[in-house]
Amino acid sequence: MTRDESPFGRTVLVTGPEALLADRAVTECEARARQEEPAVEVSYAEAGQLDGGTLAEITGGSLFASRRMAVVRGLADLPTELVDQAVELARSPDPDIAVVLVHQGGMKGKGLLDKLRKLKGKVEVVDCPSLKAYELPGFVTAEFRRLGARVEEETAQLLVDAVGQDLRGLAAAVRQLHDDAGGDSGGRPITADVVRTYFAGRSEVTGFAVTDAVLAGRTTKALEQLRWALATGTSPVLLTSALASGLRGLGRLMSAPGGLRDADLAREVGVPPWKLRSMRSQLRGWDQGGIARALAAVARADADVKGAAEDAGFALERALLQVSRARR
Repeated sequence: MTRDESPFGRTVLVTGPEALLADRAVTECEARARQEEPAVEVSYAEAGQLDGGTLAEITGGSLFASRRMAVVRGLADLPTELVDQAVELARSPDPDIAVVLVHQGGMKGKGLLDKLRKLKGKVEVVDCPSLKAYELPGFVTAEFRRLGARVEEETAQLLVDAVGQDLRGLAAAVRQLHDDAGGDSGGRPITADVVRTYFAGRSEVTGFAVTDAVLAGRTTKALEQLRWALATGTSPVLLTSALASGLRGLGRLMSAPGGLRDADLAREVGVPPWKLRSMRSQLRGWDQGGIARALAAVARADADVKGAAEDAGFALERALLQVSRARR
């Protein structure tokens, strides 16, 4: 919905598993409604707790306000007997009612979603998909831009490595860095040194740092970083996940079609374009057989750290040595 479009007399369908993006879409709809009608009466409901009378009540006229907005979450749990009522509500909207329906993604309730999507012009669909790992630095960059700050893509990746892939955690970290380090700085860039200062013990030694070191053949450095990561509380499962992801990325790069532009190649491999340079350097020490052996070692380590072995640290160190020996 653009800022010029009225939310009244229409239905907005917010769908997808990324809760932060869904919440923002709902907030934006409500803000637009309040901008147009400050006295708007807003009702919130969980779809699974609705009956026909309640749905009609929250989406009908009010004695206390000229305009209303109804936000219904958990659309996948809407009782079957209310599906036709919900579709009719979207097909024949009241010009003084704004309706926001939130579906968390998945197959449950897909029939209702399909019916709503077909009502083009009357139902606006806002997709909120989970972001892939290579898209997260772009999300961080956009978050800083929303606050009037700038950040280099490699610094954005450093923040992702430090905080993890949860969008709420990343958004909160961006806000903290902006408020404490950037503030009203007129767009002063947030540097890698700033990220390291605020997330010491998290950003400098992560599963990705360990992975980059061992894939490049810097085994001693990888072992040092592994021990520090474990000492500072990094989950062993995150470490095996990063190792597996790094190896699979090299495998995709190795088998990618030739002649692709970097942007297209990055999409094929599933990494940001700037990451290709270090991956190409790493790849010089690997062949397909080595990657297969290394992945097998990481799979064993993953099972070990999830309970098959008593000492997760020993299992991870053994895996790093096996991965190192798998290089050409």
